[in-house]
Amino acid sequence: MPRYKITLEYNGSFFCGWQRQHSDADVREDSKQAKNCTCSTRNQHSVQGALEHALLKITGNSVLVEGAGRTDAGVHAFAQCAHFDLNLPIEPHRLIGGLNFYTSPHACVVLKAEFAPSDFHARFSATSREYVYKINNRRPPLALDRGRAWHVPRALDVDKIKTYAHDFWGNHNFNAFRSSACQSKNPRKTLDMFNVVETNEMIECHVKARSFLHNQVRIMVGTLVWIGLGKYEGDVIKQLLNSGERTASGPTAPAHGLYLSAVHYANHEFSNRLISDVSE
Repeated sequence: MPRYKITLEYNGSFFCGWQRQHSDADVREDSKQAKNCTCSTRNQHSVQGALEHALLKITGNSVLVEGAGRTDAGVHAFAQCAHFDLNLPIEPHRLIGGLNFYTSPHACVVLKAEFAPSDFHARFSATSREYVYKINNRRPPLALDRGRAWHVPRALDVDKIKTYAHDFWGNHNFNAFRSSACQSKNPRKTLDMFNVVETNEMIECHVKARSFLHNQVRIMVGTLVWIGLGKYEGDVIKQLLNSGERTASGPTAPAHGLYLSAVHYANHEFSNRLISDVSE
């Protein structure tokens, strides 16, 4: 039974998030509804559900799709990764075409498909994940970037944001930067990167770690925006990391500014070899 690794992108505005929902089946059969749905109706289907429905149509069997990260409602992805097993091998290029026939109307597109080793797991084999958060810092409302970036109309002190972002680097107790609904037993995480890049009116926060707490990136960004607006003074990031008090940190930045941009793996070899090379 061959295992596949796929890389996909999606517009999170059309989804309730990665994880399958009970109402997925209703929207799977209505691509027009999925194409035209808005944030208020996105809770009707998930990325996982859209992929599993496509595989059901292609193979005639129920297939479990496991993702590298369970993105929340409204969060986008440049390069989400997932894996699944099929009863019979399908050449990767044909699998891509078949999946996209069903998923592209749902604003979800498979970019790459590869055969993977049987011990590969999209989530547990990942060595690190990267996210980018986009902030559009201009006074006029957004048109092209609406739903794709956080609009902050007041001028931000970007140099100050860049300076304080480096305080997140390293291993810390991030209890002050996680959702109250976070189920992780250990609030300690190691942040390998937090870089802030400014290009004209767009500010991008690039973050990398093996794993993150629930809403960690969005709360860190929300806190930095408050710093950029002058709402905090002193070594606030260090103070929050030491205190662990969520109520003292900044707001949770909107989901629509966040993108899963990369998932990294080590000690795994992938292949696009033909199905004739695969032993069942």
